[in-house]
Amino acid sequence: MTDRRKNPWLPVCDKQALEAGQFVEFALITAEQESGKNADTLPPTGFVFLDGNTPRAYLNRCPHMGVELNWMPGRFMDTDNLFLQCSTHGALFKPGNGECIAGPCQGDALTALDVREIGGSLEVRLPE
Repeated sequence: MTDRRKNPWLPVCDKQALEAGQFVEFALITAEQESGKNADTLPPTGFVFLDGNTPRAYLNRCPHMGVELNWMPGRFMDTDNLFLQCSTHGALFKPGNGECIAGPCQGDALTALDVREIGGSLEVRLPE
């Protein structure tokens, strides 16, 4: 059984503040980073958005090169607003499951984060 204290739920935004087409970015600060043990490393980042009415969250990391996907804050979609797109090499990902459908990491997928709503607030959990 997994120790959930290692993977706490982190509040990221108010669900009502999240509108269609809007992305909220956040840092995934671990207990080790909070204590200062890893003060010289940047925490991983993630993003949350609405896929229809369903909130989805992913690590902000391309499976091909490990770089962040967005080219500007909050900009994750391709020009047609159909797919999540890596700004570095143009890989396209399905918003609903993170599967790469075009580009050098085709067949791979983004790392999904668990999302839950508690009292109108969206929370995510680090992957195990």
